[in-house]
Amino acid sequence: MMKHWLTAFFTLTLVSGSAFAQMAFVEGSDYQVISPAVKTSQPDKVVVTEVFWYGCPHCFRFEPYVERWLATLPEGVVFEQVPSSLNPRWTEHARAYYAFKMMNALDRAHQALFDAIHIKRQRLTSLDTLAKFAAEIGLDEKVFRENYFSFPVETQIRKDIQKEKRYGHRGVPSIIVNGKYLVSASDAGSNDRMIEIMTFLVARELGQ
Repeated sequence: MMKHWLTAFFTLTLVSGSAFAQMAFVEGSDYQVISPAVKTSQPDKVVVTEVFWYGCPHCFRFEPYVERWLATLPEGVVFEQVPSSLNPRWTEHARAYYAFKMMNALDRAHQALFDAIHIKRQRLTSLDTLAKFAAEIGLDEKVFRENYFSFPVETQIRKDIQKEKRYGHRGVPSIIVNGKYLVSASDAGSNDRMIEIMTFLVARELGQ
């Protein structure tokens, strides 16, 4: 009973009344089914994965929507991020993401890097420029450099590249719901609608 109550509450909280009439989202149009499904990191949870690139203006604008959405997550739902290497030149930022993660500094660096690129218009596209950015936000530049090309970071990026191939997405931002569904910005049409479709699919997974 509690599980069904949470599902209903989650849906009602995140989807506005005007959007409720649009809840019959269409497979193949509003979202895509991933076949075969991609194994998630936590099979006993509903895993929501955001695929993004720091240099993407759409990802930058989508981030506040994600932050608001995260504040409403019910029990049984977890959120993860994959910094995309869909385009090889994006890999520099993917390395930076995992270097920051190894330093337990994502809380400090994640939004700051988005802001530096899209608000301050800084060109942060190489190890040297990213290391300087790390120092500017109070991190140890030497440790950042050591992590940037480290074996754990390279291993994770290789895993992510394979995972992205299985997701089958063609751009960012993209959301993967439980390894089963792909919600793309191009299909959704707007940030608000992308959140609505995500919420619908998460509620579906919680109800199973």
